[in-house]
Parts: sequence; C-alpha cells; structure tokens
Amino acid sequence: MDNNLAVVYLAILVGLLAFTLVGVSRQILKTRKLESSLSRLRKKLEKEKGTAQEYYELASIYSEKKLFSQAIALFQKALKAAQEEGEENIAPIYNGLGYAYFTQEQYDLAIRQYKEALKKKPDYVTGLNNLGHAYERKKLTAQALQTYEEALKYSPNNSTAKRRAESLRRLVSA
Repeated sequence: MDNNLAVVYLAILVGLLAFTLVGVSRQILKTRKLESSLSRLRKKLEKEKGTAQEYYELASIYSEKKLFSQAIALFQKALKAAQEEGEENIAPIYNGLGYAYFTQEQYDLAIRQYKEALKKKPDYVTGLNNLGHAYERKKLTAQALQTYEEALKYSPNNSTAKRRAESLRRLVSA
C-alpha cells in the first residue's frame, strides 16, 4: 500500500516537472524569437528607412517589453510611412499608439488615437474595447457603456465587452 502511494506521488511530481519544463521551454522560445526580431529590425532600421509594417512590428515589440516612449515614436514613424506608402489598413497602428499612451495614463491622447483607428475601421472591435476602457479610466461611464455596446454589435460573443458592459449597466442603474 505504501509503495503504491509513493508511486502515485512520484508520478504526480514527474507530471508537474514535465508540465513546468514545457512551460519554461515555450517561454524561452518565445523570448528568443522576440529578441531575434528586435535585433533584426533595429539593425535594419538603423541603416535604412523602413516600411510601415517594420516600424509597427518594432513598436509592438517595444510595447510588449513595456518600453512605451520608444514604442510611441515608432508607431508615429509607422503612421508616417503608411501615409507615404498609401497603406489603408492603419487602424492597428493607431490602436497600438493609443495603447502606448494609455499605459502611460495619457488617456486623452489614447482616446484620440482609438477614435482615429475607428475612423479608419469602424468595426474594429479591439479599438472599441480599448476606447471603452479609456473612457472608464476617465470616469466617462456613459460613453464607456455606449462603446462596449457598439463592440457587441460587431462581435456579440466578445467576452470583454460583455463583462464590462454588464458591470457598467449595474453601475449606471444603481
């Protein structure tokens, strides 16, 4: 009986170790890929002018690394390059710029960028969710609720918009 219990405990321990090893390995691979992209893009953009996509990608990496002031400058370069290239799908660039401002608690600037993203792509649900969140931080409950409800029109199963809209409805009706 004691041997069976020891085997079960050992199996559980080995299972947990294997699970942890897989998780750590995945994180290492993700970090290496990110660092490789960062290095490649930085080298390229130091030598020559980049495309909107390259600036956007590098800005996104900086955002992920929480280097928001560098990300803001790169998102702005991405917008400029997109205008020069005639790129039409620039809503994600505005959204990324808005997010970088939002994380620095510059909510008015974030709201402006999210609205620009939505001008370019009115059904951009991520932009709507982010705009709603910025309104919430500014204590603009009615606008936040309206924005989340707009997101739900385009994406009825959007869990973020559902959860936040429900919470705000309770707040408004209280």
